[in-house]
Amino acid sequence: MTDSFATVIYEKQGGVAHLSLNRPAQLNAYSVAMRDDFAEMLDAVADDSEVRSALITGQGRAFCAGADLTEFGTAPSQAIARSVRWQRDVWGQLIGLDKPIVAAVHGYCIGSGVEIALLADVRIAAADTVFAMPELQLGMIPAAGGSQTLPANAGPSVALDLLLTGRRFDADHALRCGLISRVVAPDELFQAGWDIAHRLAALPPAVAAATRRALREGPELPTADALRLEQRLAATLMDYVHAPETG
Repeated sequence: MTDSFATVIYEKQGGVAHLSLNRPAQLNAYSVAMRDDFAEMLDAVADDSEVRSALITGQGRAFCAGADLTEFGTAPSQAIARSVRWQRDVWGQLIGLDKPIVAAVHGYCIGSGVEIALLADVRIAAADTVFAMPELQLGMIPAAGGSQTLPANAGPSVALDLLLTGRRFDADHALRCGLISRVVAPDELFQAGWDIAHRLAALPPAVAAATRRALREGPELPTADALRLEQRLAATLMDYVHAPETG
């Protein structure tokens, strides 16, 4: 099944929902229209019991080259332009989704593109991907989670380096920083993303959801509380534990 909105393509194959950013002429720059389409599709993923994992990619030469700055010029101020983007909580939808998310990035992964990827659970990149977080150079700070997810994955020192300088870096550097987990050849990216997403879709949904919750909530808690959370989640999954065969 494939559905096309104006700026995002939605495809469902087996237990995998594939959401592909689709403004290739604009290098998939994140616009208000894309926000709305993306939000609707994430609602569809959340509500569809047949979907067990999601794959996010980009059409054309880029995953996402950041916010569509041309829209900033049509608003009375940058503050108003940014507030419009927050009127639908796409970032909260990604965080709150109880199904594992794979991001397969290529080409340009800039600003909002990095932030979308960092809200996924498994992140892979084509070897020729170019990354950057240029918001500070434009007089802004990240506003789609980057100020939190970047240091959570790369550490505060590296995050400050990347944010303050806005410098571009390659996939190998992103891998060393912990921003992605795998680097693949450009012509292997799409298939690798699908393979991972299908593998995650084969997991028992409750097990996948519990694991994601433990890893997302645990680091925010004192160690003793995090361990109790792990124990509670493990106890809820006893139905998935198979007793050893006897005979």
